[in-house]
Amino acid sequence: MESNVLLANRVQHSSANGDVFRIAAGGYSASFTSRGAALSELQLAGRDLVVPFDPDQRIPDYRGIIAAPWPNRIADGAYRWDGVVQHLHLNEPDRGTALHGLVFDRLWEVEKHDADSLTLRCELEPSRGYPGPLSLVAQYRLDADGLHATVTASNHGVVRIPYGVCPHPYLVAGPAPLDEWTLQVDAAEFLEVTPDRLLPLQPRAVDGHPFDFRAARTIGSTEIDHAFTGLAADVTGTSELTVTDPSGSHVGMRWDASCPWLQIHTADKPDPALSRRGLAVEPMTCPPDAFNSGTDLIALEPGTSHAASWTIFGG
Repeated sequence: MESNVLLANRVQHSSANGDVFRIAAGGYSASFTSRGAALSELQLAGRDLVVPFDPDQRIPDYRGIIAAPWPNRIADGAYRWDGVVQHLHLNEPDRGTALHGLVFDRLWEVEKHDADSLTLRCELEPSRGYPGPLSLVAQYRLDADGLHATVTASNHGVVRIPYGVCPHPYLVAGPAPLDEWTLQVDAAEFLEVTPDRLLPLQPRAVDGHPFDFRAARTIGSTEIDHAFTGLAADVTGTSELTVTDPSGSHVGMRWDASCPWLQIHTADKPDPALSRRGLAVEPMTCPPDAFNSGTDLIALEPGTSHAASWTIFGG
């Protein structure tokens, strides 16, 4: 642990979302809030790579947060784990779901803060709906290749616990509207969902569907709020998505084999002024409602840990 004096000197300022931390390296700069370990700003040579938010305001649309110990939503906030039915708080009441985990509104504690890196920690105790305890550590680092992030979860308890994680950035390719951006992601399937609650139905091949972006093409008016899988990967197990502006600028993400699912959302809203401002790109360790389906759900045994990593890059 670093001294409080050193940490105070590196804190950009305090906000409604806790302390705000800034790091920079390789032409990139990034800011984070202790609430949610959230990425509030990421720039390359002064250009936004994600939709930023004002740390002094409520974090909008879960922008930049770490979603854990589950990504996306759990139907009715209920699931059965080791023979016990658990009931979570419904923080998405209009759809009757528990959304984006338990730590997006927590104030994470700083463990280390250097000029180019930041490590934040959050401790979850057993609570209503989650058998815990769970330790989460988010490590962020900048270099010339972008913003590298790793979230490590550790079970220090005596019972196994269900677990999943994802980041929640909204990528910005450039100055043109999202409809004009070109998207490329080599995903063979997407998860169909119910139109009202966005709960998963069954996987479907992207062949012949508007969600087929295996070859780069313009997003246009396509509305997406779906999980994709069947992700192509290189020899290291790394998958990639890129979004390119007509000007030629681009932004992308790479993630490791710990995340076989990818949620993409075109951020459609009723208010045109707030709609489609960025593309939410969320590499996930498991699909929506995995606490019920069990699909790719991590059963974190006592004394074990799990790590997931991803990178945001621009050009």
